[in-house]
Amino acid sequence: MTLEVRLFAMLRERAGSDTITVELEPGATVGDLIGSLSDLIGAMPVRAAVNREYSLEGQALESGDEVALIPPVSGGSDIHVAVSEEPLSLDRLSRSVGRDEAGAIVTFSGVTREVEKLEYEAYAEMATEKMAAILTEVLAASGALAIAAEHRIGTVPLGEPSVIVAASSAHRPEAFEAARAAIDRIKAEAPIWKQEVEGGEARWVEGTTPA
Repeated sequence: MTLEVRLFAMLRERAGSDTITVELEPGATVGDLIGSLSDLIGAMPVRAAVNREYSLEGQALESGDEVALIPPVSGGSDIHVAVSEEPLSLDRLSRSVGRDEAGAIVTFSGVTREVEKLEYEAYAEMATEKMAAILTEVLAASGALAIAAEHRIGTVPLGEPSVIVAASSAHRPEAFEAARAAIDRIKAEAPIWKQEVEGGEARWVEGTTPA
């Protein structure tokens, strides 16, 4: 199956063309397409649009589909994601979602409690891409103006934040909805693991299998 894939912005510049031709096996999915272009995409979070609709990675592709790869929109100005070992700043994240038309900014900070420290491990490239996809969907569904999330990996001492979220909107219900949906989905879907450390003893925290 041969597909013409449209590229925009940063991806177009990387490829040196606004379209590329991709050969896939019949029955291939959006995820197969993205995987086949890993050298071009790198760590950039992208979404695929099939016939001008955002599509999940499991969606099957057909010859003749209009397919586009969508990098972070508007240069990522309305969505921000980071996964790193650096300490997190809720003030900085809040400023990143500030907009002139925003009447509300809601923030969430998840901090280490009860144990000496937490050790976080992540499939960082996939976690970054997954978090960006989550925020893209939450932004569209909630009506918020902008949304951002950062997750710390490595050692997070007692009382320090391991994950932060900020969302802005014209009115508070949309910002609350966006922040709550974002953190719930990040906790459930991003490939990030947590280990509790206390008195030299370490224990992996049980989680759930991503849907």
